[in-house]
This record gives sequence, C-alpha cells and structure tokens, in this order.
Amino acid sequence: MSSIIQLLPDHVANQIAAGEVVQRPASVVKELLENAVDANATDIKLIIKDAGKSLIQVIDNGKGMSVTDSRLCFERHATSKIRQAEDLFSLHTKGFRGEALASIAAIAHVEMKTKQDQEELGIHIIIEGSKFVSQEPAVLPKGTSFAIKNLFFNIPARRNFLKSETVEQRHIVDEFQRVAMAHPNIHFTMYHNGSEMFNLPISNFRQRIVNIFAGKTNEKLVPVKEETEIVNLHGFIGKPEFAKKNRGEQFFFVNDRFIKSGYLHHAVMAAYEGLLKDGAQPSYFLYLEVPPHTIDINIHPTKTEIKFDDEHALYAILRSSIKHSLGQFNVAPVLDFDRDPNLDTPYQYQNKEAEYPTIQVDSTFNPFADEKPNKSFSSASHYKKEAQPSWESLYVGLKQATHDIAEMTFENEAVTSSLFEENEIEQEVKRTYQIHKKYIVSPIKSGMVIINQKRAHERILYEAFLTSMTVHKASSQQMLFPLQLFFSVAEINLLRELQSSLENTGFVFEEINEDHIMISGLPVNVTESEISIVLEELLSDLQDGIPDSSFCQNDTIAKSMARSLAVKTGTYLTEKEQENLVHNLFACKEPNVSPFQKPTFITMSVEDLDKKFSL
Repeated sequence: MSSIIQLLPDHVANQIAAGEVVQRPASVVKELLENAVDANATDIKLIIKDAGKSLIQVIDNGKGMSVTDSRLCFERHATSKIRQAEDLFSLHTKGFRGEALASIAAIAHVEMKTKQDQEELGIHIIIEGSKFVSQEPAVLPKGTSFAIKNLFFNIPARRNFLKSETVEQRHIVDEFQRVAMAHPNIHFTMYHNGSEMFNLPISNFRQRIVNIFAGKTNEKLVPVKEETEIVNLHGFIGKPEFAKKNRGEQFFFVNDRFIKSGYLHHAVMAAYEGLLKDGAQPSYFLYLEVPPHTIDINIHPTKTEIKFDDEHALYAILRSSIKHSLGQFNVAPVLDFDRDPNLDTPYQYQNKEAEYPTIQVDSTFNPFADEKPNKSFSSASHYKKEAQPSWESLYVGLKQATHDIAEMTFENEAVTSSLFEENEIEQEVKRTYQIHKKYIVSPIKSGMVIINQKRAHERILYEAFLTSMTVHKASSQQMLFPLQLFFSVAEINLLRELQSSLENTGFVFEEINEDHIMISGLPVNVTESEISIVLEELLSDLQDGIPDSSFCQNDTIAKSMARSLAVKTGTYLTEKEQENLVHNLFACKEPNVSPFQKPTFITMSVEDLDKKFSL
C-alpha cells in the first residue's frame, strides 16, 4: 500500500496557520499596532478603508528595521522578542511568537517601508501571498509603515464570511481603543475612509479614557489604587448610577496588555453587590501590574486570556479595593445615619455648665377681659372698642310679604328618570383578575384565558411601532426643554444610521454631535426617564451590526423598543389597564405569540378544570 501522508507546501501551511491569527481585519490591526508599540514608537497612525477590507495601514516612528530584519520578519517563527522558552515567563513585549507578519503576508498584499535612525536609506518591500515581489532602497522617514491591501484575496471563502462594514469597523475600533488605553504615553490617530475618528495626544490614564469615550466620562470615574506584593492595582471604576445594559466599557489590562477574565469580572460585580439594578453592568478600566513569572500568556492565539498563579488572592484584592474606593468617595451608602450638625454642642460651650431657663409670668393677664392692654404702645392712650350694630339691624327696611300656604303646591314624591328600562340595566361585573402581578385571567364562555402581561404588552407595542415605521409616521410629543444624552463615538455612528427609522417611531433629533445628541421630541408612549434606557438597549441589540434590508432594520428596532417599554413582571395593573391590555392584545394581527415567538396566553376550558378536581 502506497504512503498517503505528505508534507504540505509552505504557502498552504501558512494560509492554514493564518486562520488562527487573522480572523478578521481587526486581528491585523491588533498585531500591527502591538508591533508598533514594541518598536518604542511615540506616534502611531492607523488608516482604514472599507472597514479594513481594502486597506489597513499602520505608520509609526519607532526604531525601524535593518535590511536583514525587514526580510526575515516575514518568516514564520522569526521574532526579536524571545530567544528561549524560559523567556516566555519574563515577557515585556506584546508579541513573541513570530507568526503575525507571516500569517498576514500569506493572505494579503503587503507593502512595508522601514528605516532605522542611523541609516541614510530605508527599505521598500512588496509581498503578495507570501511571495516577494520587490525589494528596493527608498528615501523614508524614521520608523515603519505597513500597508495591508486586499485582505483574504486568495481565500474567498474567508472573505465571504466577513460581516457588514459597520460590524467590522466596530471590531477595529475596539482593538484600537484597547491598545490606545494601555499606552497613554503614545500619540494615537485613527482615520477611516479619509475622516479622522480619533486623535489621542499623550496624556495620563484618566485623560486618555475621557478622550476615547468623550461625553461626561470624567464625572463617572472613581479612582482605584492598591499596592501589594502580589499585584499593583490602579485605574478607574464607574459610579453605579451610570451603569449600562451592555458591557462595552469594561477593560482589564495586565502588564499593559488587554485581557478578558470572567473570574476577575465576577470580583468586580461582587464589589458592586446591592448597588446596581438588575442586568446593569458597571464601567471599569483597571490596570494590574504583576511579576511576569506569575502569569502565562501563551495559552490562546489572540493572547487575551492569561493564567494567573494565584487567582484567589487577585480576586480578594480586586473586590476589596473596589469596595474601598466606592466607600471612600461616598459612592456606596454608609451605615451611619445622617447627623444634623446644628444639634452639636458649639466648641466654646463644651466646658460650661447648663443653666436653668428663666420663666417670666405676666400677672396682669386676664383672658376674660374685654379690653387687652397694648404692650407695644403702653405710653399711648388705650384703643377704645366701638359698639357694633346688632344682627337685627340687617333686616331693617325690608318689605314684609305674606303668602297663603294653601295656595302653594308641593311635590309628593321625588321624580327620578333613567335612560334605560330596569330590565336593560346590566350589573357591572369584574371581567379580569391579576395574579401575582404577572398574569391576567379573563373568563370566557368555554372557561378562562390566562395572559402573560409582559409578553402581551410586547406584542402590542411591537405592532404599533412597526406600523408607525412602515405605514405612516408616528405622532410625537414635544419636550419643553431638549434632552442631552452622551454616547461613545461608535454609538453615535450607529445612531446616525438609525436616525430616519427612529424619527418614524416619534423621536425628534435636534442635533447629533460627535459625543452627544439632543432630543426634542419623543414617541407618545415613551416618558423622558425611559429615553436613555430605550436607546442603550437598542444599541446593545444592534452591536453585531445593523441589518442590510430596511424591513429587518425596522423589525429589530421595533422588537428592541417593545422589550424596553413593555410593562414588567411585578407591576400592578388597575382593572381598566387590565381590560385595555386584553382588548389591545386580541386586536393585534398575531396575538398568539410575542415578537420573540413565545406564547402570550393559554386557554383553560371548564372540562380541563373538572379533570383537575376529578378523583
């Protein structure tokens, strides 16, 4: 039998290996930005076109590469970061595997320009699908420039699996923000399709966070700082009242590297216990500095997961530090009762003995006296009360008319009238009942119908919003004063795309700026206090991208708003509200299911009830 195992060609092996490192354009952005940081750059520019599908370019002013290094860097497992396996536990750089540039070069057109400070000329290299096309000397500034064009040009299947431009751009922005937040000592700039999205000058950690998320971020931050032998912790957490529904503003950095850790996230949530509403997520930007030998970074291709030596100690330190900061800055409620400072003894009276108050009695006071002496004007003559005329004088001069009682007629019985006959008047009977503030029971001829009030209200609102967006524009209630809401750059871009659909539901936008929006009108069934909740949940539902078709976009918006505004389980409804909910539900086109395909009601016949009681 002939042998069937064979070695794959290098270009095929590189394409397969590239799938682990380069999953989407954001992966390329992450690798190139981290390489620029490792090159000790102080100014890094990121240029994107078509959400990275056409162009990803990173320009830095780092130390550059020599002729030999510029050629060798595209070989697999070629790196300047480590020399032996033991170096993995003393890492001070972002990269160390030597796979990123080789993987990128295998699936894209790469153009690299690099020059070292002491050299007169730099190197210009062009690679297409792991094949070197050209290498020429060139006059260049100090640093390195990588231009990645036509990503996945030789793997069309991978290119077809990419999401919409909005989704891919959001992932690129996420990677850019993570690297920029970890290194506030570097000037970062980002351009997308020729327009500047971020310009982050060199600053401290707090200012970098504010520059990225804009708005009133500075008011939300509470500093956290703790130094121990295990970890040095510093950073910022968000105040509980600014918590959101999504987890977009939660960042852990270990030795200036962004990581994801569900265990450490649980420690943060434990510190906020009792301070957050159900489903709310606090913001946090926490920087942990640990000895390099106590962590293992080489457990995941994206290097976003880290194994710690002593996770339990980190959990306890993180939880207690956050609790301490919440209490220190009067964010968390304290157990002491509020004390009125007016009741405190003044300092100058601390050593004085108490004195009995003097009691003064007016011996001349007589409550039955007709005239009371005027104490204020004792020297003046007493005021003499004038005699008032008696009540009989009011009737003096009136004409006295007499009537004969016999000539008067009186009604013997009170006359009552009714619009309906007695047999037509039907006694009002209570038709609906609320059980556990969750279900509404309404009797019908065959038995009874049990309605889930939350799902039923979702169906009613969903059809109302969908009708207003597709059939006719909904009416809007104007606000007395415009409401200002702050959002991140990515959220503002989403709202711009959704503006026309939201205006059809009844929203009126006065202006949409780079970091905030002004709303002057609301849908009729939305209150001012619910605006931020509705928009936050809508942005959270659309974080994976806006559907391409207009109907799918309207459908998603209607579902999200219906879920946000529907009456919650545990809400008491009056009889009128219960009846209104029942009537509106069965007036819907599809009353049987909620917008999320869950049953809204069940029916129970009398026969079913009889079976329950049968022995």
